[in-house]
Amino acid sequence: MSLSSELRDRAFRWIADDPDTATRTELQQITARAMGGDPAAVDELTDRMNGTLTFGTAGLRGPVRAGSNGMNRAVVVRATHGVAEWLRFTGHAGGTVIVGRDARHGSAEFAKAAAEVLTAAGFVVRTMPGPLPTPVTAFHVRALDAVAGIQITASHNPPADNGYKVYAADGAQIVPPDDGLIETAIRAAPPALSVPVAPGALPLDVVSDYVTRIATLPRGTARDLRVVLTPMHGVGGETALEALRAAGFTDVRLVPEQAEPDPGFPTVAFPNPEEPGAADLLLALAAEVDADLAIALDPDADRCAVGVRDSGGWRMLRGDETGVLLGNHILSTVDKVNSLVASTVVSSSLLSLVAAAHGARHVETLTGFKWLMRAGEGLVFAYEEALGLSVDPDFVRDKDGISAAVLACDLAATLKAAGRTLLDVLDELSVAHGVHLTDQVSLRFDDASAAAPVVARLRSAPPATLAGVAVTQDNPAPDIVRLRGEGVRVVVRPSGTEPKVKAYLEVVTPVTGDLAPARAEAQTRLSALRDEVLALL
Repeated sequence: MSLSSELRDRAFRWIADDPDTATRTELQQITARAMGGDPAAVDELTDRMNGTLTFGTAGLRGPVRAGSNGMNRAVVVRATHGVAEWLRFTGHAGGTVIVGRDARHGSAEFAKAAAEVLTAAGFVVRTMPGPLPTPVTAFHVRALDAVAGIQITASHNPPADNGYKVYAADGAQIVPPDDGLIETAIRAAPPALSVPVAPGALPLDVVSDYVTRIATLPRGTARDLRVVLTPMHGVGGETALEALRAAGFTDVRLVPEQAEPDPGFPTVAFPNPEEPGAADLLLALAAEVDADLAIALDPDADRCAVGVRDSGGWRMLRGDETGVLLGNHILSTVDKVNSLVASTVVSSSLLSLVAAAHGARHVETLTGFKWLMRAGEGLVFAYEEALGLSVDPDFVRDKDGISAAVLACDLAATLKAAGRTLLDVLDELSVAHGVHLTDQVSLRFDDASAAAPVVARLRSAPPATLAGVAVTQDNPAPDIVRLRGEGVRVVVRPSGTEPKVKAYLEVVTPVTGDLAPARAEAQTRLSALRDEVLALL
């Protein structure tokens, strides 16, 4: 492939308007190699200048690199200009904006750039004192009556990535039409070098109000629990320890190899508790110290995974298992008549049955906490299978791994005092409502644009049966395929945060006698379903 004059000129314009010396030099070097006829450099330049990052499920995300299609200071400056214009357009000029960040590559620089653009635009900017969990930013949007919040984070993405997450004045992630208004404002933004910037952001001194609130969440009085926890090289360790201790859980040990923030994430292939092997160090420590509960946070601490002792060993619960456990726990302690719980179209259907048994309401939403947090009045709990849990939606209108960890400890300690375990409760729920088993199949691509055609192909030619059951198509959104039959459900969609297609599988088997045969039958059906879906994709 040869370098076109259009691509060359586009790169030159971006270089001229980039306010950062390092990324300007980086793109100059790639452009020079491309002009010299290096095919690899032409391909790389094409990728870096192939449009701009756009708002997905959780805002902007992409690799930290020079060019319009990456996370860098120029992109952040123009994005923040777009946010400022959106706030003015919606009547929030001059209000308070919270800016936080994690510890990934570029996060400190990007948070500083965002704060400077907002300050120059006339907003009162409050910044976090250092790298802190995403839920802390979400909490302060509501606590300080801010008009918006910005968190620089790529959550559980690979080490090369970073991102930019926006909260609206209600403390929840932005939804249409706000994301579209911001996108329009970014497209109309001047070159980054021409966007005004100014110092003057006011740092927040403490995050104690967040910890104090979390300490009030436990429902029970039992505190005898040995916990091991990993922040997965992210920013949640110190805050999680403070919150757990404030709630009365003092026997907590961090996985030493993963305790400190490290943007390289050296001990895991992907810094995501869902990924195979990511929790190996955690479970090894749990076995070594004879723990009662294991907890894994993702790098920005908005997700929580729970590990338990099972048949002499240790395993991580699936997100659906943790979700239904905490949902059931909360519903057992609140006013059921006025309470609402929510889960997404890709999560297990079990929570709806649990809610009905408690006399509470249940709502199913599209994927993403931006929808879950808007499920309706009386919301007391929401979850999605990807380890996202909201146990205190009145104060943090997003998933919050730290508050979920505290409530998981509360439940585990309460059960331990009664001689029971989390697995005992899961068994009881299965007997009452049927064995609900879930699984996930993912296909990763080099280019995110490759995901949509896979979903479209399945949508146009769906199978008539899955796992020996007739299925019909019932699609909740244009980019989602849902196939359902008796005791079988498959949902396929592109990931909103990574270049993946994800298929979410569920089988339901009634329990008419002993639990073990029903569970074995469900596992056999799930394995067959997984094989079929893999073949389809």
